[in-house]
Amino acid sequence: MGEPGVGFEYPAKAVSWLKRDVLLFANSIGCTADELHFLYELHPNFAVFPTYAIILPFRGTNIGVIDFYASQRQTPIPGIPPLDPKRVVDGERKIEFYKPLPTSSEGKQFEIRAKVLGVYDKGKGTVVETENLLIEKGSAEVYTRATGSGFFVGQGGWGGPKGPSTPSFLPPKNKKPDVVYTLQTNNESALLYRLNGDYNPLHATPEPGQKMGFGGAIMHGLFSWNTTCHGLVKELGGSNPANIKEFQARFASPVKPGDKLVTQIWRTGDKDSQDWEEIRFVTSIEGGKVCLSNGRAKMKVVGGKPKL
Repeated sequence: MGEPGVGFEYPAKAVSWLKRDVLLFANSIGCTADELHFLYELHPNFAVFPTYAIILPFRGTNIGVIDFYASQRQTPIPGIPPLDPKRVVDGERKIEFYKPLPTSSEGKQFEIRAKVLGVYDKGKGTVVETENLLIEKGSAEVYTRATGSGFFVGQGGWGGPKGPSTPSFLPPKNKKPDVVYTLQTNNESALLYRLNGDYNPLHATPEPGQKMGFGGAIMHGLFSWNTTCHGLVKELGGSNPANIKEFQARFASPVKPGDKLVTQIWRTGDKDSQDWEEIRFVTSIEGGKVCLSNGRAKMKVVGGKPKL
């Protein structure tokens, strides 16, 4: 008998976006005025920041405000107890970029096809690993493949498999970072980022975070994940979205509004036959804990200043 839930496919979900949406996303993750190709729709090289695809499962085709809890009540996974979406945090996320997203989905039909890769009982909670493919229906082309895990807090102990250990991607030993990227958040950072479609109340009002033991509202895990990816693309990739192929990180600890994020970035020098280099990174709260660990990317390194 297979492990519970593995291979279960969710119903395909239509997704769409406008130029305005990709402009908002770029603003919310820290793109700056020297990167107008992400921030100005009439720029000759106007482009979608590549991790925008990670937000699409949250918003679907909805251009308005979304009831987050209702939207997360997905089809139950067979063979496991019901899980409460009001008590879930991100575990780890990886995205692979196959084709650049158009600046608007207009004229095409895109959908997310999602399936379960694993469901693990960790005692203090349950981990659900999923795969999301962003597909253009007309051509059946895959634009991005995202894999990730969600940790359902306090919802373990149902006798399921413990799950395998995950690989570690550590920085090179005894080597100072090649680049350090910083981002100062403020009390409004999460309130802006949520307008991309991730309307989880955990990031807007203190009550959910207090119930989950965080002491109040926290930043979206994907805010730190996306802003870190932007830092890598800006500092190593010349702000050219074509210079990143893969990006992944593990969510290690929560970030509070007002924290300063510090990302240490290491080049490894390990390149494949197409010149994609392995990059390692760690993002921490200044003076505090690591918030993104296991950081890894595959990039073409061209330097630190925007080239577009």
